[in-house]
Amino acid sequence: MTVTTPIAIAYSAVLGLIIGSFLNVVIARIPVGESVVQPPSHCPKCNTQLRAVDNIPVLSWLLLGRKCRTCRTPISAQYPAVEAGTSLLFAFTAWRIGAHGDLPAHLVAAAAFVALSVVDLQTRRLPDRIVFPSTLMTTAAFVVAAAVDDRWGNLGRAGLGASIAFGILMLIHVAKPDGMGFGDVKLALLCGLVLGWHGLADVALGLYGGFILGAVIGVGVMITTKGGRRTTIPFGPFLAAGTLAQVLVGGPLADALRRLFD
Repeated sequence: MTVTTPIAIAYSAVLGLIIGSFLNVVIARIPVGESVVQPPSHCPKCNTQLRAVDNIPVLSWLLLGRKCRTCRTPISAQYPAVEAGTSLLFAFTAWRIGAHGDLPAHLVAAAAFVALSVVDLQTRRLPDRIVFPSTLMTTAAFVVAAAVDDRWGNLGRAGLGASIAFGILMLIHVAKPDGMGFGDVKLALLCGLVLGWHGLADVALGLYGGFILGAVIGVGVMITTKGGRRTTIPFGPFLAAGTLAQVLVGGPLADALRRLFD
């Protein structure tokens, strides 16, 4: 069966719900060094293993009245938010990328960006156990896409983009290590890889967008909190947001930048 873009969007939306449920496990367990496989999903308060009917993305949270069936402990709204958000992000990605060989790579990266953003906001960390496997899986998916769609030039630019993004953030980290964590440098590999697949202009704009977004939000946080300039703000979510924004809606900007150098 030929997969059309509408079918790809529908499949991606459903897949996003399932992956979003798994991302909740990743977000909860990896920062504390636990396995994402064992034990099975359970209530963090009473440790009761969840039934299959209690583990349906979004729907179970609503049917249970937002509480554990056994101990009635409230269930965080983060769980359905991650599931629904991942589903919407997957559907939008499928709509923008289309039913092409590189769609799986973009979905893998999108899932990684969701998990890493939430973890970074909660813990100020970007765990290697998420960053490195996600980068390797995205790279493998792009290699397959290059072979399927004969887009070896895109693959070469993806590799170059990863190197450029890593190099830029490494220089910033070396110059000001207290302002740019090494986790952000490692995340730049994944961001540059995804952006570079589309073009080197996209790498520049995606990183720039992340810095601008981080600066704007950072200034707002400093103004509205007592911490002032001492307030620490995780940069990973802004890198991820800049990358996704450029890939999904920033194409015209990249085209305009490329024309400047034609």
